Amino acid sequence: MSVEQVRLEAGRFQRKISARNLREYAAALAVTVFFGWEFSRTTDLMVRIGFGLILAGTAYVVWHLLSLGSPGTLDEQAGLENWIQFRRRELVRQRDLLRSIWRWYLGPMVPGLVVVIAASLRHGRSHLAFVFGVTVYALAVAAFFVWGGRLNARAAEKLQRQIDELDEQSRG
Repeated sequence: MSVEQVRLEAGRFQRKISARNLREYAAALAVTVFFGWEFSRTTDLMVRIGFGLILAGTAYVVWHLLSLGSPGTLDEQAGLENWIQFRRRELVRQRDLLRSIWRWYLGPMVPGLVVVIAASLRHGRSHLAFVFGVTVYALAVAAFFVWGGRLNARAAEKLQRQIDELDEQSRG
């Protein structure tokens, strides 16, 4: 494998990471605008606490993605060995980020969502339709979290295969 091939592959990977991060930042902005607006409108303290926790969780996700998920850089003039080491380091870093998605991405959202759901149920509404609606919402959120966790686990496995291939090429 030539230096140019490794550089091109690394560049493609870096652009993919940048695009992913941009999507996540846009989603975080949408969450912040929506829950910030709702936070400013509600007078219910428990709901405000839930929205505040969601906003804090979103801020943590953005900070984590900025600090640990941003693409790395390497001098364009580096040799083949440095490019291979750089590519492997980046693959490992992104794989580890995806493997820990429950801890830094999904987990920080749970407290706020639980408080908002609890606040919805505490109003004493015993109408079956209301309880059913809250239950469907909670199940939809849980399904989204499981789907997101599995999606990231598959992406981490794909990165691990690339790491293994790179290791095999380095040995050969």
